[in-house]
Amino acid sequence: MEQQLRGKVVVAQGGGPTAVINQSLVGVVLESRKFPQITKVYGAVNGVNGIINENFLDLTQETTNNLERVAATPSSALGSTRDKPDAAYCEEIFEVFRMHDVRYFFYIGGNDSADTVRIVNEQAEKSHYDFRAIHIPKTIDNDLMFNDHTPGYPSAARFVAQSFIGLNLDNRALPGVHVAVVMGRHAGFLTAASAIAQKYPDDGPHLIYVPERPFTIEKFLSDIDKTYKRYGRCVVAVSEGIQDENGTPILSLFKDYGTDAHGNVQLSGTGALGEVLVQQIKDNLEIGRVRSDTFGYLQRSFMGCVSDVDQREAREVGEKAAQFAIWHDTDGSITINRTGYYSVDYQIRPLSDIAAKTKLMPDEFINADANNVTDAFKYYLQPLLGSAMPEASRLRAPAAAKIRL
Repeated sequence: MEQQLRGKVVVAQGGGPTAVINQSLVGVVLESRKFPQITKVYGAVNGVNGIINENFLDLTQETTNNLERVAATPSSALGSTRDKPDAAYCEEIFEVFRMHDVRYFFYIGGNDSADTVRIVNEQAEKSHYDFRAIHIPKTIDNDLMFNDHTPGYPSAARFVAQSFIGLNLDNRALPGVHVAVVMGRHAGFLTAASAIAQKYPDDGPHLIYVPERPFTIEKFLSDIDKTYKRYGRCVVAVSEGIQDENGTPILSLFKDYGTDAHGNVQLSGTGALGEVLVQQIKDNLEIGRVRSDTFGYLQRSFMGCVSDVDQREAREVGEKAAQFAIWHDTDGSITINRTGYYSVDYQIRPLSDIAAKTKLMPDEFINADANNVTDAFKYYLQPLLGSAMPEASRLRAPAAAKIRL
């Protein structure tokens, strides 16, 4: 039976932008506007920070045509924030909602965003305020519990896969060692996407290192030495969050590079890890040509390389969030569940299942030597990348006979 809780909707975007987060935003807005009990649909500018400062856009008055154009545009159209609300902050959010007669709150983000939704929802329950709160999944890290995958990840993975196709071709033309650092503080899903570049037996990345396995410089150097001797070159994909057996980020073992807003070692936005690893190779191995790249923020909102599968699913999680909250009178977090090869279904789970938790790569996705991924991971990733993935090809003509001996 249709729920008749009447009032405003607020939708916000939090954390790092993605190539498809605006699809989820537009899904919420257009679906919410269909229900007569929704009096207004507000968009909070710069996430939860915009809520406590009452910086809202009235998206009820935005044209459908323009919303569709925004949906196809990467990054966060409403702006984002790295604010990590505590109980007092969430109480302020709730007070603003009460003043504005907001009855539905949709927050598009990662596990920290889910935790914010959980706390705000608890405030409403304590105050006996009729209110529905939904967390909508988003993160290129692909690390939300109970989700087969997360909107934003497939497009970022497509970017990483295509980039490594190019890096491998470059390295084959001018051999040496090339180390590329990919985002991923705790989970290695995005770095692992580089494996899609492995078309021919000697294709890179030859080595892939993820945070789920302890990393040592000694083994890293040994792996490179063996690979270089075998192929005369070596392409390496490494997660920015690689850590030793004690959980210490490798970067912090060499130098204090500062911390981010949440007190974590600063990993993104700097080429420091690549520089450290390159220097170790130069100092310890007799290899002349050694280079590094840090993908950094290019992975998140690159416009020319968006997965059509990702776009469709990001739109649907927004639509389903509105339906669960307004139609079915439910709180929680939307999850994507794989039901075949390839199909998905959407469910809603308690916020406590998702909030402040991190999903890691399963063991069957990482090889026994902890320096590459398995075919099981490639099977998992392939359908997410979308249609028309480019392929690299090689010349197959035979060598001409030599005349001068």
